[in-house]
Amino acid sequence: MQRRIRFASGQSVGLETFELQPPGPGQVGIKTLYSLVSTGTESTILRAQHDPREACDDDQISWPYYPGRAVVGLVSTVGPDVLEPAPGALVAIDLPHASAHVTEASRCFPVPGGVDPREATWFALGKSAAMGARAADHGPGDTALVIGAGPVGQMALRWAFACGVTRLMVCDPAGLRLDMARKGGATHLFPDPIELCLDQVKAANGGEFPNVVIDATGHAAVFGSALAAVAPYGRVVLLGDTGLPPGQHLSSDVITKGLTIVGAHDKHDRPGWDSAAIQEIFFALARSGRFPLNGLISHTFKPDDYQAMYDLLEQNRGATMGVLFDWTGE
Repeated sequence: MQRRIRFASGQSVGLETFELQPPGPGQVGIKTLYSLVSTGTESTILRAQHDPREACDDDQISWPYYPGRAVVGLVSTVGPDVLEPAPGALVAIDLPHASAHVTEASRCFPVPGGVDPREATWFALGKSAAMGARAADHGPGDTALVIGAGPVGQMALRWAFACGVTRLMVCDPAGLRLDMARKGGATHLFPDPIELCLDQVKAANGGEFPNVVIDATGHAAVFGSALAAVAPYGRVVLLGDTGLPPGQHLSSDVITKGLTIVGAHDKHDRPGWDSAAIQEIFFALARSGRFPLNGLISHTFKPDDYQAMYDLLEQNRGATMGVLFDWTGE
């Protein structure tokens, strides 16, 4: 029997057993090593911190709900017609937290040698942030501000760094996060809420606001400050869904500065910029060191300690970064 994390409606989380069938044609069996917690999304769903009119309400989520979307593991078995990936291959898969999976071979992304399996779990949030980088249209010599240096913000600033952004500013009141941002390529760090450091951002950028602002906070109230923090004719990228979009309000900056507002989401695949293309680039950059992932895992929990993990996210999520479930003992 295998085990997996399970959310029941009513803010309840547990660990349940299940039976896994052998892989069929075109399928592979995966033994999970690690899975990365989507700390913001999972907390939002578990604690019902969303507007009931929006897409993550009870009408859209099937209960019980199985959280997670970033598994790294070893291929254990393969279907009768599968040549790749071969048994023993290290792969990444967008699947929930569980000790093992059977899935389509085509869904597996190879993790190249030289990439730590724990660090490879960032691939899924890396893909989400890649959609933000495409929406931002980063280029060499650009200036950018990332608001929120949590897990998604860390991925967003690393994409900007890899794209050649010259002046890369990050705003977050949590000192732990800013230190990690510096290691990811940030050139200027602001340890205050964005509404308190607009003048500092402008001064650090030679008296002008940056031409791109990425809101990676997940907090609806930040939107107005993001509009204030971008240069005339600049671009504001909303990376992900706050869960409470009615709380986001336009300001006069949209008209007076002629701003472009772009939404970016993991589901925005398009020809040439889909999961397969992005993961190939992501792992190549990670392997080369141009997308540094070292030191981003702040906490590791065994599956049996699930309650302590979700309690930590509820009580002090700002003290976490990458949070892993370690399935190696299963």
